[in-house]
Amino acid sequence: MFLRNGLEPWHLLIVAVVLILLFGSKKLPDTARALGKSLRILKSETRAMKDESGRADTAPGTAAETAPRTIPGA
Repeated sequence: MFLRNGLEPWHLLIVAVVLILLFGSKKLPDTARALGKSLRILKSETRAMKDESGRADTAPGTAAETAPRTIPGA
């Protein structure tokens, strides 16, 4: 029988035991710290890219956009 809630508390317990067996209890905090730091860096870079693209959208036209266009051969 399938449950509506696919993740039960005992699933989390099994995942925790497997992680401890794979990485060991000494390396697990270092790994979690490194993962958290990487996610913070990714989040800040993503926010910077969004801010940069937002400024480009609202900024006045660039020289390429405001320069008169010439038609070749005319």
